[in-house]
Amino acid sequence: MPRKQYREDDEDGDKHDRWLVSYADFITLLFAFFVVMYALSSVNEGKYRTLSNALTHAFGGVQVGPPPVDVPQAAPELPRPLSMRPRSTAQTESMRREKEKLTGVARDILGVLAPLVDQGKVRVTQTARGVTVEINASVLFAPGDARVAEYSAEALRAVAAVLKDDDHAIQVEGHTDNLPIRNAVYPSNWELSSVRASSVVRLFVDGGVADVRLSAIGRGSARPAASNDTPEGRMRNRRVTIMVLSNLPDAGTELPVPGRERK
Repeated sequence: MPRKQYREDDEDGDKHDRWLVSYADFITLLFAFFVVMYALSSVNEGKYRTLSNALTHAFGGVQVGPPPVDVPQAAPELPRPLSMRPRSTAQTESMRREKEKLTGVARDILGVLAPLVDQGKVRVTQTARGVTVEINASVLFAPGDARVAEYSAEALRAVAAVLKDDDHAIQVEGHTDNLPIRNAVYPSNWELSSVRASSVVRLFVDGGVADVRLSAIGRGSARPAASNDTPEGRMRNRRVTIMVLSNLPDAGTELPVPGRERK
């Protein structure tokens, strides 16, 4: 039986066609690479998971690209303070009426203290907290003394007449400069400022203001209104402030302790 002759042409032809297999594999992998890159650039986590699962199944269970990133859930939102919550129409109207009422109180106080305001010895301001009347201590007291001078008591009685029929709480604060005081009556500025605030409160009570609305606080030199480095600044810091407090509620929000569940 004649033997089939081996032809080198057939072997060369097979060798020339083998590159097509490698090229096809390379194109497939390159396509998969760009698909994965596109999936990674997408912010839609659901689409990424679907594409990743499809590619994993197509490549025989071999995962393509990095594993999906789990987006952590947002922390539970803490309750917002009342001041940051949307206000109802009733709340807005209540705030408007309260502001107008305090503006009227401030206007009346300015009227009875107009001469002292013109001299720069009294300042009246209004904020969300209420109305503040700042009176220079030189108007009310002799140096180192806490007894209200008779010539200025009339001005305080006029303020008491404005406030006695009102319903706002009143906080009286005494302030001093930082120069130390030490005598048999007042060992420090704390005692001096406290007694001065109490003297004004007592005069208001005598003027008809209900004592349940009043409080007296001595601040000493802890809260200066100006620098204590100059005589003018120290004079400004020796003062009494009368604060007519707003009636609007200022309730706080209790915050949970991290890591502790409430029972």
